[in-house]
Amino acid sequence: MLGTRAGQRMFHAGPAGVPPAGFEPAHTAPEGMIGSLSNVPSSCANASRHLARWPSHTPLTRSVVSSRGAWAHNILLGRESALRLICASTWDGGFSSHSVWSERDIHGLVLSALGEPLAYVPILKGKAGEFLALEHVTPAVRSCIRPVMELVPDPDVRDVLETFCDRAMDAVPQGAVLTVDSGALPTARVLEGDSGGPIARLSESLGLRGVLMCPVVRCTDPRDVLAEVFQAIAAHQSGACLRLSVGVDSLDPLPHCGQIRGLLRALHLDPEEVDLLIDAGPVDSSLACDRLADRALAALKALSPWRWRRECVASGAFPVNLTGFPRGQATPVARRDAQLWRRVVSGCEERPPDFGDFGVTHPRMPVKSRGTPDPNMRYTTLEEWQVFVYPRVRAGNDDFFTLSTDLVDSSYWPVTGAQTSWGDARLKECATRQRPKAGGGAEWRAWATSHHLAMVTSSLTTLGRP
Repeated sequence: MLGTRAGQRMFHAGPAGVPPAGFEPAHTAPEGMIGSLSNVPSSCANASRHLARWPSHTPLTRSVVSSRGAWAHNILLGRESALRLICASTWDGGFSSHSVWSERDIHGLVLSALGEPLAYVPILKGKAGEFLALEHVTPAVRSCIRPVMELVPDPDVRDVLETFCDRAMDAVPQGAVLTVDSGALPTARVLEGDSGGPIARLSESLGLRGVLMCPVVRCTDPRDVLAEVFQAIAAHQSGACLRLSVGVDSLDPLPHCGQIRGLLRALHLDPEEVDLLIDAGPVDSSLACDRLADRALAALKALSPWRWRRECVASGAFPVNLTGFPRGQATPVARRDAQLWRRVVSGCEERPPDFGDFGVTHPRMPVKSRGTPDPNMRYTTLEEWQVFVYPRVRAGNDDFFTLSTDLVDSSYWPVTGAQTSWGDARLKECATRQRPKAGGGAEWRAWATSHHLAMVTSSLTTLGRP
């Protein structure tokens, strides 16, 4: 984990969250009291339970009113300045069309306001662009993310491992913890005559470079791999990450109690030392989103008896590649991974899981590409990616200058502009021709990932949702 979120988080409601003019809560309950919840939607009842745990010394007024099907919810939080959330609606078995906030948004906003630990878990390919983006995240973003870096297979496994560790040394601050997944690599010994496979080599190399490692483990890992994971845990003292797949292409059933107990025994860990990562895989349609959300919820429920250190539900919605995208324009792609997570959260009765995605890439390992990609930018907005792909007209990658100009001049460019992220600053430089070269595939992926990390972190922090 690169950092932990601490303290309260201030946030601002968007236009849809502005209460009607002159609205006042119908009643303010005395401090420490919660009104009747018999007719209040489930998410608000959950939120009220969270409110009940708020420290008594904190300036907080709670009001939940239920009368003839009408309810109001008022929260006053004291910090440097008060933050007031007022949510009003009519409850008659469902929210009316005049709701100030949706039930889902109320749940997310209240959890965010109460300082519940909600982290972002980007699962990134361990390649040059992704590491470059990670290297340049701001301290604020770094404190909110827990990246999982996947090693991408290559025939030269030794080179893959050494390159990965060199990049990690540059991108990860001294003493920080990096969750590492080498599951796509062959488990054979790295060198002829060497004792130990990829996990053993990673543990040793990252340790020499001052990077703490949290290894990813699966219930299906063979004994020799688990033995290496145990040694890595002992060396780095950062626990482990248990990754379970519930995707449509997953053939493995959920582990039963005996399997989990045996895994923990083999690793000499308690559940409180293990991060649970539920991987829903690719989500490419609304139907798949609903189906996979149900699977993720079922997995969370089945594994709820174990008190995990942290829980995360992750999925990925970005296409496999940019083949078939129109050239010379922005094409929207729905962020169904964010939709899936919100669907999971709406069904959670306990603390919601952290949000995970695969950045601006497809969840599965990439096929080695040939040739040079057309100038492109995978630009994250609140609900979509705007995918810019431009044809090659000029020499080199100079068409990316045109692309970046069009992006900066578009409605997708944030109000924070170049200050949004390190990647946005590079895009602004391209748009204003302050760079001699427009970069290439690795740089474009780095800039897109940088913006994505900043965008998702900001949304989670301010809105309680990705």
